[in-house]
Amino acid sequence: MTPANDRLHGHLDLLILSSLAGGPMHGWAIAQRLGILSDRVFEVGQGSIYPALRRLEAAGRISAKVAVSEAGRRARFYSLTAAGRRQLEAERDEWIDFAAAVQRVLDAV
Repeated sequence: MTPANDRLHGHLDLLILSSLAGGPMHGWAIAQRLGILSDRVFEVGQGSIYPALRRLEAAGRISAKVAVSEAGRRARFYSLTAAGRRQLEAERDEWIDFAAAVQRVLDAV
């Protein structure tokens, strides 16, 4: 795991929920999207993405259904639930406040 991925640990759920805000996706596609959107700063492997997806599903934040992927394989496609949308909004607001506070401290130096 790279240093950026070490920092990702506490925020993976937020990033997964954000990825799913655009519509259903399977786990591999979510991991790829996070890598692409972060300019490969976040490289989320199977050992991180799938436990997070199971945790979010167990918590009722996402739901899953089996469908055929663009590669022609059966895959679990995950979607946000109403509870997941609420969590996404709340965590996004918290993150924005946190990032702004960090930036104020960095700017003060």
